[in-house]
Amino acid sequence: MRTALALALLAIPSCFPQQAGSEDEQVQLRLALAEAGSSPVDLIRALENHLARFPASSQRPDMESAIVKAALDTKDDRRILLYGERVLAREPDDILLLERVSRALLSRDDEQSARKALQYARRLQAALDALEKEHPPKGSARLQMREQLDRSSGKALVYQARAAGNLGQLEAAVSLARKSYQIYPAAESAREIGRWLARLGNNEEALRHIADAFVIGDPDNSPAHRAKDRARLREIYLQAHGSEAGLGDIILQAYDRTTALLEQRRLALRQLDPNVGLTDPMEFTVSGLDGEKLELSSLKGKVVILDFWATWCGPCRAQQPLYEEVEREFRDRNDVVFLNINTDEDRDIVKPFLDKNKWNKTVYFEDGLSRALRVSSIPTTIIIGRNGDMTSRMNGFIPERFVDMLTERIRQALAESSQ
Repeated sequence: MRTALALALLAIPSCFPQQAGSEDEQVQLRLALAEAGSSPVDLIRALENHLARFPASSQRPDMESAIVKAALDTKDDRRILLYGERVLAREPDDILLLERVSRALLSRDDEQSARKALQYARRLQAALDALEKEHPPKGSARLQMREQLDRSSGKALVYQARAAGNLGQLEAAVSLARKSYQIYPAAESAREIGRWLARLGNNEEALRHIADAFVIGDPDNSPAHRAKDRARLREIYLQAHGSEAGLGDIILQAYDRTTALLEQRRLALRQLDPNVGLTDPMEFTVSGLDGEKLELSSLKGKVVILDFWATWCGPCRAQQPLYEEVEREFRDRNDVVFLNINTDEDRDIVKPFLDKNKWNKTVYFEDGLSRALRVSSIPTTIIIGRNGDMTSRMNGFIPERFVDMLTERIRQALAESSQ
């Protein structure tokens, strides 16, 4: 995955075209960038110095975008705010920047920052809602996008809660934090509920939510966060009870409560993706063109040939008649199963493609199977033996040898399983 700095550096040649600005400015800019190298700190310094020297540069918007990307890399809140708000004035729906600017503003204590954070966090939530409406998740990306949207929406609501609380709107802060926790149960939202309940004097309920934050399984819940939660639990409990006796019971109850809640969420997500959390490919369920389901576990005891292909793949089209020739070779055997696994992101184009090309075959979508089998290129043919283990993988194909190679490997898989 590219870092924000890498993206910024890659964008520089196109963002700062040779013809823009004076020749002297272009020369100075290229020298500054060359000296900055791959350091985000030096890149920021070089671009800021350049803008100080050429304040009327026509390339200022592009340079400010490059600076803020580097600032995101270095977690430089001052520059995230300074340049981020300028960029957001031009690009109001930049989700990553809306999130980071909101968080940076909330690190300050003044009322103006809280009001601005509330506005940006609301814009973040609106941008996420629009994204989901305009690009509803499909195929194997449904689960990942649902998880990302819920997580980001939870953050947007947490930021609104914190901003509202900082503005003295304590009831609203609790309500917003509860909504965040309902959408995406996370330590940060549980902690936020407890924070504002304690401010309202509802210490008993605050304890429960801070305990939730302390125990919840959340990759963002660092040891430092947990240490602060533990200290806060002790502080509030001692005020109410005079000793820590009984505090352990509250923490155990929180563990049971959050474990059940996360399991409930996992089961709900399985409705979007029955393969969530699975690692064994033969435990996967794949869906057909009309929504029918095939549990690969039902094929155990047979030799299964998986053909991974896509509509846009020229070699896949060239391979298809050869693949059909191999299928005909084994058509009388009920212990050999051929599965055509489509990998297109847009599932709506697959049936028209089959009709146009007169491919009369049953097709299933990969539904995460590519990830489980580490299919990184297509066409790829994988043979699974009777015991569920992979016996062969063919990445790409040799036209003049494909039929013989695949036939031989299938026969080998059958022979191995009969021994």
